[in-house]
Amino acid sequence: MSNSNENTDENLNFYSVVLSFDAQEFFEEASASLQRKLDRCFEMLKTDPRNHPNIKQLKGDLAGYYRYRVGDYRVVYDIDDEQKRVVVTIIAHRREVY
Repeated sequence: MSNSNENTDENLNFYSVVLSFDAQEFFEEASASLQRKLDRCFEMLKTDPRNHPNIKQLKGDLAGYYRYRVGDYRVVYDIDDEQKRVVVTIIAHRREVY
């Protein structure tokens, strides 16, 4: 019994991941291989959107946003702690993001 309660409590700490229209469009047009990598990224962001070797807080024009490195691609997102949401605004090749 207590195990199922622990799992329920754990799930309350997860963030939801929401993709912008442009990010969703990029995802749908990506290769199956890249989609799998992005899915792994989104799963990781649900549990901890700030702490991972592939995560960096951005500066300059993108200050306040974070990026997750997926090979040569970048997932740029904002974190809404109040709503427990990660909002992915951009998925693009690294040369197109910065």
